[in-house]
Amino acid sequence: MATIQDVAKAAGVSAMTVSNVINGHPNVRPATRDRVLAAITRLDYRVNVAARNLRKGRTGTIGLAVPEINRPYYGRLAASIIAAAARHGLRVSIEQTGARRESELAALSLSRNRLYDGLILATVGMGPADAEALEVDHPVVILGERIFGGPVDHVAMPNEAASEAATRHLVERGCRRVAIVCGRLGGDADVSTLRHTGYLRALAAAGLPADPELVVTAESLTMQGGARALRARLADGLDTDGVFCVTDSVAMGVLRALADAGIRVPEQVRVIGFDNVDESAYLVPSLSTVDPDHDLMAERAVALLAARIDGAGPAPERKEFTGPFRLVVRESTGG
Repeated sequence: MATIQDVAKAAGVSAMTVSNVINGHPNVRPATRDRVLAAITRLDYRVNVAARNLRKGRTGTIGLAVPEINRPYYGRLAASIIAAAARHGLRVSIEQTGARRESELAALSLSRNRLYDGLILATVGMGPADAEALEVDHPVVILGERIFGGPVDHVAMPNEAASEAATRHLVERGCRRVAIVCGRLGGDADVSTLRHTGYLRALAAAGLPADPELVVTAESLTMQGGARALRARLADGLDTDGVFCVTDSVAMGVLRALADAGIRVPEQVRVIGFDNVDESAYLVPSLSTVDPDHDLMAERAVALLAARIDGAGPAPERKEFTGPFRLVVRESTGG
């Protein structure tokens, strides 16, 4: 295998000049660059990326920790992050936390031992009280709900504004008893709590009462969880003409429960979800949903992490980015 010294000898230049050509330095004369590139091709020289990264103290790999890779949303997110990382010359190693706080904390503390240059962490179990755990000595970007006071960059969903828009869409389509299917509501800034806040804002703006009977609690934000929760409430006599589901997975289960009960969508009940996963366009009826622009959020998260990895000098201030969104209106709300 040819070495950098072999290339330098063949091109009649120094090894440093060959290194400058390989790394794209601008201070190399075009004729010299051409000779070096010709020698590289002729000798079939290949850069030893692993050795170069080790010299720089880097591996070229970032970690991505998500709750569950087999959920449609997180599968889509992982694909977008892998594509964005490739554009930055990075590879991605994925680990699953199971939405458990202790696993998310372990991903933070062990990412350096796993030879990641940085970590993108989709948080579910962690909350504002865990802000001190984010004070690690390697780059981290948080994806998901805001961890107040955390010292790391954060890319957030437009949870409240998008949920308000989704609920308002149901009201504008004539719904007057709009239910929400969500997880257990608590004080922390989690998906269900934030999206429930947006739901309440839309009801208040429309002059509709916030009826606790219209809050349907699912044990898990999955198809199975959404179906079981709505089936139980329908059996108890739930009266609703519109349903906002806090994820598309929940909405898929809700559509199944409504179909099993003989309730027509959208004629009797209109349904809207959140995430715009690929499957939502192929359901019968197709699912209206919130599209939070996964690709943009993934690109921003990777760009923030790459900037921290490559940064020199004083660390820049913590960055907070909330993505945009749009409503995708399909058959489930009469689109």
